[in-house]
Amino acid sequence: MGWIGEQIDSIKSIQYRQLVTQAISLGMIVTSALIIWKALMCITGSESPVVVVLSGSMEPGFKRGDILFLHMSKDPIRAGEIVVFNVDGREIPIVHRVIKVHERKDTGEVDVLTKGDNNFGDDRLLYAQGQLWLQRHHIMGRAVGFLPYVGWVTIIMTEKPIIKYILIGALGLLVITSKD
Repeated sequence: MGWIGEQIDSIKSIQYRQLVTQAISLGMIVTSALIIWKALMCITGSESPVVVVLSGSMEPGFKRGDILFLHMSKDPIRAGEIVVFNVDGREIPIVHRVIKVHERKDTGEVDVLTKGDNNFGDDRLLYAQGQLWLQRHHIMGRAVGFLPYVGWVTIIMTEKPIIKYILIGALGLLVITSKD
């Protein structure tokens, strides 16, 4: 009958107590992941401490699929820093380099202009209509480190959702059928 038949027999033999134990274990794993994510948010000061580079606009520095680690401190943002920002009306954050910093004389607030290293012009076309600069509340964090290519897992699961569902199903089956 093979491996699939053994797994089906294993599922049929699950008792109620074992099923509850497995469900609680799965819940604890999910809860632990959420706690770790929230702790990272508090430590880094960023609403999203880890992001995946989704385009080639920052090549050769960062390639599509690289994972960036972010930190947001009170220090002023300087030209040359790589920041991740959200634009009003867009869901997906953008990773680009600060090319100009503008300080408002009346309020002392700092506005920034960004550009992708692989792009010809600045990002004003990406900003909301009529917006010429990014304010501090648009910036999610500064890039402080990266892992090359690890984010491809996320990109593949986003672009091909069937792989995500197969993976979730396989992991669920593994949790249900494990004997521990």
